[in-house]
Amino acid sequence: MERERGIGTKCLHLESEEGSFDHYGAISYPIYQTATYAHPGVGQSTGYDYSRLQNPTREQLEKVVASLEKGIDALAMSSGMAAIALLMEIFRPGDHIIVDADLYGGSIRLFRNISEKNGITFTSIDCYKDDVAACIRENTRAIYIETPTNPMMHVTDIAALAAIAGERDILLIVDNTFLSPYFQNPLELGADIVVHSGTKYLGGHNDTLAGFLVTNREDISEKFRFLIKTTGAGLSPFDSWLILRGIKTLGIRMDRAQENAFLIANWLKGQEAVTQVLYPGLPEHPGYEIMKRQARGFGGMLTFQVKDKEFALSILGKVRLIRYAESLGGVETLITYPYTQTHADVPEEIRVKNGITQQTLRLSVGIEDGADLLEELSDVFHKS
Repeated sequence: MERERGIGTKCLHLESEEGSFDHYGAISYPIYQTATYAHPGVGQSTGYDYSRLQNPTREQLEKVVASLEKGIDALAMSSGMAAIALLMEIFRPGDHIIVDADLYGGSIRLFRNISEKNGITFTSIDCYKDDVAACIRENTRAIYIETPTNPMMHVTDIAALAAIAGERDILLIVDNTFLSPYFQNPLELGADIVVHSGTKYLGGHNDTLAGFLVTNREDISEKFRFLIKTTGAGLSPFDSWLILRGIKTLGIRMDRAQENAFLIANWLKGQEAVTQVLYPGLPEHPGYEIMKRQARGFGGMLTFQVKDKEFALSILGKVRLIRYAESLGGVETLITYPYTQTHADVPEEIRVKNGITQQTLRLSVGIEDGADLLEELSDVFHKS
């Protein structure tokens, strides 16, 4: 029996690369910057017709992401939100979806302002601790989670939730952006659909937008393929190439970011001005044991609470090596203020319930020298 390639190798090579010399032996997959394709004759095709339907560069990227997530199909779209918006088109008016209470603010905004307008209803609960089964209704069609969540780093047992969903024939959808397929594969744990903002760790360089839907079910793949053709949300050839390039270093970036995240999390625990550190790699984190079971690592994202709003704002104003910016998953360390950035459109009562306050700061830890990051934080904390 042939040994399966390691995930670091899969970031560089597809399992089957026959025909690799069809592109003149190019090591970097070519950018097919074309909108349309000529046909040899009537009833004959090169396999491509129009880039809204498919493009060779995008197809290569989709094969790589499907391989990494152990799915049968992946669809590359123009952003993470474009992917989630297309995902919602598989549901109909009257359908009910259970969603995690602590989600990226853009997802909450989409569900509340667009999906609800289209007749879909939602129940928002803490999927990591609440009784999900008790919330399932006759018209429930899916459970939608992030794990770890954004920004409060709650960890949900994917396999346990998949068992509940499977018994009732409803979909389990997992946003895997924070850990990437390098550290976690929800489809292997029983999920039906995986969502990614490819802008983040898959791209890894803060230079392009992308989104992905991955599935291991033929029926769902067929629906997604019809929808991407119909709505036109496919990723452009050049952006597809940028994400392909980013994925080549996914493994080493994730390992280094995680190494730095451990350093910073433990440093923050020793600071008098820090009241809470939320990082699932810390043994005291409530989701630590679940993470050890269902993931190969803990990632580079962490959230912490400081003593008051003024201290938080002072940190944001004084960082220099660490950038005060939205987004995550790039090579640079970014600090984000969820209250006015990622979750600004989330109603105040939901922010408060989820623990997102004016003292909450989120770090996307990058790949700089760890000593330099600690020196920056020490200097900033001393001056704040």
